[in-house]
Amino acid sequence: MPSATATAASAPATLTAAERVYQHVKNGVLDRRYEGGSLLTEGELADAVGVSRTPVREALLRLETEGLIKLYPKKGALVLSVSAQEIADVVETRLLVEEFTVRRAVPAAPALLERLAELIEEHRRHARSGDLAALMAADRCFHAEIVRSVGNQILSRLYDQMRDRQLRMGVALLHAHPERIARTLTEHTEILDALRAGDGEAAADAVRGHIGRVAALVRGDAR
Repeated sequence: MPSATATAASAPATLTAAERVYQHVKNGVLDRRYEGGSLLTEGELADAVGVSRTPVREALLRLETEGLIKLYPKKGALVLSVSAQEIADVVETRLLVEEFTVRRAVPAAPALLERLAELIEEHRRHARSGDLAALMAADRCFHAEIVRSVGNQILSRLYDQMRDRQLRMGVALLHAHPERIARTLTEHTEILDALRAGDGEAAADAVRGHIGRVAALVRGDAR
């Protein structure tokens, strides 16, 4: 896993100081370098990114509005843990959006089927290399491609708003349940096979089973 300094140094030079801090902290929260319950100070972040404290404050205010941290004056920023309610909300929304859109995606366009197959292979490559953050990004993109394919811009925007929450939950899940990696590949292949067959109900069943099993593990259910 790259160090905080390496992550900050790799940020594009065109980003403002505040944007560099924002990306540094956000990536740290999503890939679990900054765990829920961690207290981040302005001074530590300024040193890590190589900026003054002013852009740090700007970045932290932005991250607070996104629900990733809670600011405490003169103390720092507390990285918020994923709550049971947030898990339930994300799962419920995913089921509503993804079951509907996977049915609407049938008959699936060849370009969609090709893209989904590419993402499964990308997922497999990241599994071999052990890059869980990249693996989860490919996982999330697989589902997002199906949602976008039906052309409903409101649903696409709603789904995109859950991106960070999905990535954060997914990385935490894979750290706790590494066996889930192989199972996810199998379940994604089942969804793709149903779309190739033009069977919307089978695709919806596969999506429902996939999200349900992931949700049970994230909640900590023995399943």
